[in-house]
Amino acid sequence: MTEAVTIVMVEDDHGHAKLIEKNIRRANINNEIRHFADGNSALDYMFEAEVRGNGPLLVLLDLNLPDMQGTDILQRLKADETLKRAPVVVLTTTDDKVEIQRCYDLGCSVYITKPVDYENFAAAIRQLGLFLSVIKAPELE
Repeated sequence: MTEAVTIVMVEDDHGHAKLIEKNIRRANINNEIRHFADGNSALDYMFEAEVRGNGPLLVLLDLNLPDMQGTDILQRLKADETLKRAPVVVLTTTDDKVEIQRCYDLGCSVYITKPVDYENFAAAIRQLGLFLSVIKAPELE
């Protein structure tokens, strides 16, 4: 991933957020990571003119947030002409087939179910870091 790509992490569980960042860093991803614990502050940030003008973004999105569903954020991003190209990785504990299908229908790039146990979760995030190290994020228009 190019250095210019900002990773927007929307995760209300601070323990998960620290674990995600730690394991992304272990995969030698040095991109800026902006962490938001709720959907409204994440949306406010992503819809700022400066952020929209400077893209690209990659979004790590939890579905279960205190103020809204992650699917609402996904829907807003994919409906926006500027932000619709931003890759969105859904990273959540929800493994419901209907919810997974809905996220893909709304335009998520990847859906990852968080393993419950710490070691498996850490391993999954390390693999995500390796994945992030090789993908290319498109420029925002």
